[in-house]
Amino acid sequence: GRPTREGESCRALTASNGVREQTMQDFKGKTAVITGGAGGLGKAFAHAAADRQMNVVLADVQEDALNAAVAELEARQCPTLGIVTDTRMRSAFENLLVETQARFGNIHLFFNNAGVVNGGAPVPIWELPDNDWQWVMGVNFYGVLNGIQTLLPHMVGHGEEGHVVNTASIASFIPGGGPYGVSKYGVIHLSEAVKLSLADQASRISASVLCPGWVNTGIGEAERNRPDDLKSENNPDNAGLDIQELLAGSKTPEDLAAHVYKAIEHDAFYIFPHEGWDYMVREHYEAMLARGDVYRFDLADHIATRADGNDI
Repeated sequence: GRPTREGESCRALTASNGVREQTMQDFKGKTAVITGGAGGLGKAFAHAAADRQMNVVLADVQEDALNAAVAELEARQCPTLGIVTDTRMRSAFENLLVETQARFGNIHLFFNNAGVVNGGAPVPIWELPDNDWQWVMGVNFYGVLNGIQTLLPHMVGHGEEGHVVNTASIASFIPGGGPYGVSKYGVIHLSEAVKLSLADQASRISASVLCPGWVNTGIGEAERNRPDDLKSENNPDNAGLDIQELLAGSKTPEDLAAHVYKAIEHDAFYIFPHEGWDYMVREHYEAMLARGDVYRFDLADHIATRADGNDI
């Protein structure tokens, strides 16, 4: 047989009757690539992959955090590779693919997860500086698109089972969210197209889109990684969003990771881990179908009457 690289494995996915089975039931020895992997959700996905005895590739733009995250996984005896990656750049994904293949061979699980949110004082949407749009859309939407266009052809082509998870947000259904909501709404539509195309090709790769509510991560401080050439006139000091008190009482990244891996095992496409937030999706689309006014999200009402300790 052909020589195998570190971590390569393959399991038959199609039953004897030709019916496609659920994907990614067996993780051991396979390879996971995670963008935004140095912290928050990304690091939780990585440790959950290590729990399943996977090879882990962490891609992140913040080198010091990336090195620390790699050291954590290596201390667990997890085969790990860290690659500094600016997901706005297609070339960065091309490098990520080359380095991953050289170390581990095929990619089986891809968390297309890197995301940022702009800080600064709220302004009418038409007054938001172009640099805010370019940064947030560059990471949150084009970063996901770059990953799909670069890594997914490899995953489909190697013929083994696999899964891609694109991280969107429940904020997709909250009008008025600025570039963050716009970018995440785009990720949902992109993910739906990916899922349909994979099914049309009878691919052994499947896909999901993750739409979490608040999670106790450092995303509110994402401005720390804004490139100098995209400095915002609306936020010259790179101030973050004052949301850490809200996030501190929310779900943990580890809770989310457990939920997501279960969804992967059951080949669930839409992943909404905050059940107490489902009403947002319903009321958003009810407003659309009523052909009336824009759905408005009331944060105070949500905190006071909708959310509980597990769902905020």
